[in-house]
Amino acid sequence: MIRIGVIILPEQDWDTDRERWERADAYGFDHAWTYDHLAWRTLADGPWHATIPTLVAAALTTSRIRLGTLVTTPNFRHPVPLAKDLMTVDVMSHGRLTIALGAGAPGFDSAVLGGEELSPAQRFDRFVEFRDVLDRLLSERVTDWSGEWYSAVDARMIPGPAQRPRPPFLIAADGPRGMRLAASTARRPGDGWVTMGTRRRGLDEDTWWAEVARTVRRMDETLDGPWPQVRMLNMESGTAHVSSVEHLRDRLGRASELGFTDVTIAWPRRDEPFRGDEATLDAIAADLSALRRVND
Repeated sequence: MIRIGVIILPEQDWDTDRERWERADAYGFDHAWTYDHLAWRTLADGPWHATIPTLVAAALTTSRIRLGTLVTTPNFRHPVPLAKDLMTVDVMSHGRLTIALGAGAPGFDSAVLGGEELSPAQRFDRFVEFRDVLDRLLSERVTDWSGEWYSAVDARMIPGPAQRPRPPFLIAADGPRGMRLAASTARRPGDGWVTMGTRRRGLDEDTWWAEVARTVRRMDETLDGPWPQVRMLNMESGTAHVSSVEHLRDRLGRASELGFTDVTIAWPRRDEPFRGDEATLDAIAADLSALRRVND
């Protein structure tokens, strides 16, 4: 059985956006995510609200669905205040938080604080330490840390998250170093790997799936041991938006055959990205139980 999540961009004021999160919960989706950016691609000059307050509001207006960041990076985050925020979201949601983490790419988020531009190797090294510090902070009441990228002195996380020892981490990775990091991180229930399949955008369906399959083969070739138990595919990243129940059923079958346990689709928007009709989402929700069992 494959789990299905929905991505809700934080672009609407809460008086309007509340309905989408309530509907995602009532529809029976397994998880709901919001992108953790300060500004994002073609929507950079439009409304875009902060991630953590959005998830707090979502936690207080839903009761069942898991909630998550997709993905949180070190580009504009320090792990100490971030850990405090995430701890609070987990407590307020009664243990429904999942944290997807990535190294971060060049762009709005990486340049906004005016720091030096990092090489890919530097970004990855920073990310490894970011993950390690965040893991420690969310697992222990008091943390001291002195590293190459971060420091923490007597950092207190009390009362701690609702999920012990910490909420699950999903590591975003498409290359061998990141895939090994995802495997080494997946030590606790719910931990795992998340991928877009490819960084290329605007691909036709078959080309996109061929790229996803290559990413999966790379994971097979990279890991000496078993894959992480949770393996999530963001299906809205490189090809056309899901257009019908049958379209989603086909995608779920392909994702399941490639070993994915979870997928995400996007809440339809009037314009790109994710242009579509909310009636399609209603139809998907009505058939959600059968869709989960697509390959059973």
